[in-house]
Amino acid sequence: MDDLSGKVAVVTGSTKGIGRAIVEAVAARGGSAVVSSRTESEVREVAAELDARHPGRVIGIPCDVRERSACQALVEGAVAELGGVDILVNNAGLGRFAKLQEMDPADWEIQLRTNLDGVFHCSQAVIEPMRARGGGWILNIGSLAGRNAFSGGAAYNASKFGLLGMSEAMMLDLRHEGIRVSCIMPGSVNTHFFDGGPDPDDDWKLQSDDIARVVMDLLAFPERALPSRIEIRPTQPPRK
Repeated sequence: MDDLSGKVAVVTGSTKGIGRAIVEAVAARGGSAVVSSRTESEVREVAAELDARHPGRVIGIPCDVRERSACQALVEGAVAELGGVDILVNNAGLGRFAKLQEMDPADWEIQLRTNLDGVFHCSQAVIEPMRARGGGWILNIGSLAGRNAFSGGAAYNASKFGLLGMSEAMMLDLRHEGIRVSCIMPGSVNTHFFDGGPDPDDDWKLQSDDIARVVMDLLAFPERALPSRIEIRPTQPPRK
């Protein structure tokens, strides 16, 4: 699907980093996209900037994916303003790292609610609109941490291991509805995920545009083909 004309994508966590790169890629290929995150001012600013580059193709709808009603409003807004939803990219996520014995229960809860509950709420919300359009694609942005545990990652690993399992179950649940589900699992990406934002010296890391390209490549697959799990990692990370 090199030409996304007539297609509508909802991308959570898309005011920066991977999500923003995906919105830009969708709009550049003729599709329409919804910018979304928890912070309304950022959503409005980024949506206006991207719509100026791609007139009439980008709108902004704030959404805290931890709240089911907000996820429903996000999808309803996309349908009302853009006519439907064909693509959902569950990109919103966060990480709080500490050893289990030192972890604040609030940090555990916010990661599970954002990284898992948010995917559940948004995915349920798009099913009927996608059915109405004859099908669609749900793309969950996971992590290699969904297969590789590390010290200090109890909550983050739990959320990403869980996301992989949920994605594969979703794929089996929805494949005969015409809705394909894939889980994209990047390694280190040079984004705002950690405090301080992208580091220009970390040129060995993946870039947000690399993940956006994976998304575009997936959307170009014929309907008979379903790559359900995609791992992508830096070619040459620092030697340990």
